[in-house]
Amino acid sequence: MSRLPPAQRVAAGLLVLVIAFWMALVEVFWLPLRVGGVLLPVSVVVAVVANLLLPRLALRMSGSRLFAVLTGVVWLVVVVAAMIRRPEGDLIITGGGATGIVNLAFLLLGVLAAAFAVGRTLGGPRPPVSPDDAADRSPAGSGSDGAR
Repeated sequence: MSRLPPAQRVAAGLLVLVIAFWMALVEVFWLPLRVGGVLLPVSVVVAVVANLLLPRLALRMSGSRLFAVLTGVVWLVVVVAAMIRRPEGDLIITGGGATGIVNLAFLLLGVLAAAFAVGRTLGGPRPPVSPDDAADRSPAGSGSDGAR
């Protein structure tokens, strides 16, 4: 990846956050999806896949771990907001019956996927922003693999 100016890296990180917001919103509204009266847990699958991929994408695009963490935070904020009853009485994520089971699986697996991906992103090495950065980074230690 070629070295991007800081403004473009921030813009790329913000774009990934907008994608994370949009994906969370779509997932929440897909929760009660039924075809022929059969409840389809499409939101659960999409939440897991998106929450596993978006933190890594944010890190690669922006070079910042903050944007990677914020993808999971954005997803969680949208989902929690959907669980709160509005003054008009509207409630998007409900509990009860088969829908409640799918909603619970969506919440549990979505949070676990986001936490796993963010943890992997925070624990792993930062991707090089330019080819020169990759050459400058040498592993720590003597290079003897612990041999004396």
